[in-house]
Amino acid sequence: MSALPSPAHIPPDPPGPRLSEPRPSEAPGPAPHLRPRRHWGSHLFLAVAAVLWITPVLWAFFLSLRPLAETNKYGYLSRPRSLTLDNFRDAWTQADLPHYFLNSIIITVPAVLVTLFAAACVAFGLARLGRRLNLFLLILFTAGNLLPQQVIITPLYRIYLSVHLPTWLSDSGLLYDSTLGLVVINVSFQLGFCVFVLSNYMRTIPVEITEAALIDGASLWTRFWRLTLPLCRPALAALATLLTIWIYNDFFWAIALMSTGSKRPITSALANLQGQFFVNDNLLAAGALLTAIPTLVVFVLLQKQFISGLALGATKG
Repeated sequence: MSALPSPAHIPPDPPGPRLSEPRPSEAPGPAPHLRPRRHWGSHLFLAVAAVLWITPVLWAFFLSLRPLAETNKYGYLSRPRSLTLDNFRDAWTQADLPHYFLNSIIITVPAVLVTLFAAACVAFGLARLGRRLNLFLLILFTAGNLLPQQVIITPLYRIYLSVHLPTWLSDSGLLYDSTLGLVVINVSFQLGFCVFVLSNYMRTIPVEITEAALIDGASLWTRFWRLTLPLCRPALAALATLLTIWIYNDFFWAIALMSTGSKRPITSALANLQGQFFVNDNLLAAGALLTAIPTLVVFVLLQKQFISGLALGATKG
């Protein structure tokens, strides 16, 4: 039996890098098709769009800080001589903004809650209950958003005048000139979009989860309320943010379907800041900025859920 060679008889490795080890200059790099591309055109477009979007807001803020006498004397593009918060104080008191803020809350909160709940119920039926007419119903709900509001204002006005309500729901006894009328019309016009979004989002949830709950004996309401709806929280938060902004900023329905000025929401209250022959643009800019504060608060509070809802909707499916 031959003896193993001693370490002294083992030949040393040749100088230089080993063949099995890549040289530093030959280190593999990312494939050409995997290297990140620099989309300079997209970045430039987004930067220009951001500037165009924020310029009117900054201009309104700059205008609201200047006295009317100064802008009348030196012009709107002149260098400011003095800055003051008097326009915000006058807009708050002259337009009675606290009263109209309350009117907007009374209209917006029920409309958002009813829209989300009704849309979730319809979307669950379209996404989880197999029926042949599901696609047709989804198209029908979505088509309602394609109808311009101005087209149906005349027949809708006549319908509102013919629907009677008890006095505890409407001072006029009609659906016209009532807070309930604005809630109903906002729910009707926002329901189709919410059904479209939620039904597509619910289809991304694995069917095995619902089937497992069904095997365990869960009822239809349990599968909807305790299983599917919590999984749709990001989409509901995103829709709640959008609905709050849209319904809060509505101006058309408040003017067309409500005649009593004290019942109207905050958007129509800005008309109280302008006269018949004279408009104080500085005061109007301050009132518009005060009006936008609640929507900014809602977006800040739901920002995380809103962005996560958009991200999940973009990656699932």
